Amino acid sequence: MTSTTPGKYADFEALREQAVALRREGLSRRQIRDRLFVDNNDLLNRLLNGEPAPEWTKRPNAKDDLRDRARELRSQGMTYDQIQVELGCSKSSISLWVRDLPKPDRTRTPEEASAIARRGWEATLQRREEERQATKQRAADEIGTMTDRELFLIGVGLYWAEGTKDKPHARRERVAFVNSDPDMVLLFLAWLRLLGVEPHRLKFHLMIHESADVQGAERYWADLVQTDLAHFGKTTLKKHNAKTVRKNVNEAYRGCLVIHVQQSADLYRRIEGWWCGIVVGSVSSEGRPSAP
Repeated sequence: MTSTTPGKYADFEALREQAVALRREGLSRRQIRDRLFVDNNDLLNRLLNGEPAPEWTKRPNAKDDLRDRARELRSQGMTYDQIQVELGCSKSSISLWVRDLPKPDRTRTPEEASAIARRGWEATLQRREEERQATKQRAADEIGTMTDRELFLIGVGLYWAEGTKDKPHARRERVAFVNSDPDMVLLFLAWLRLLGVEPHRLKFHLMIHESADVQGAERYWADLVQTDLAHFGKTTLKKHNAKTVRKNVNEAYRGCLVIHVQQSADLYRRIEGWWCGIVVGSVSSEGRPSAP
């Protein structure tokens, strides 16, 4: 097949003849564009108008089955709301899939329409939640079992993000970790065990709003860290005034647990050194982040 020269579109019919022939040979739009030196998409559309794409260029679509089912239901007379309830997909997608089909007769009352729309939205929310949880589970499965070194490095970063740190104006060379997330607390304790910190060196106390369930929170944290409440220090209550507005008022609120490691000045210095080593190790000799 003889190609046209760049920029010469004067003989449109001759160019279209070439484009159609290439299309029927099974070439993609990109291949035809490169072969004929056509860098104008509008012109390329005109040249290929009416010519179907070869099968190999059609990408499989995960929603093909949903679309076919939506069209089938629409043909049966279902409304967008009813199809949404049936399939759990968004009405915007349904509209794109079936807009060329005839509209069904409206026979329901406003109350019925409202109930159908509500069920449709609930189905959509359920589908989104299932997708959200599936994504999280796939991500969790990617982690697998961690090595001791991986736990060690994660623990250093965790402490440097959430633990107390020494300041030039206030020497605090001691290890103390504060968090409201039970998983963060359990990870920190696993890290301390990896470092060989004995349980008797750990002291706990709670910080919580005075209007919360203080006793319930104390029992929760004591059970989580597997220690007796007698080993907890005095709970710190966050006092309220007339302007205090608490936003964390749900049942899951249990304040923040503080974990102190006694006789930990040397451990703190090592943590600071480990963190410096991580920072230096992550930067190339030119001072830029290393390529992954």
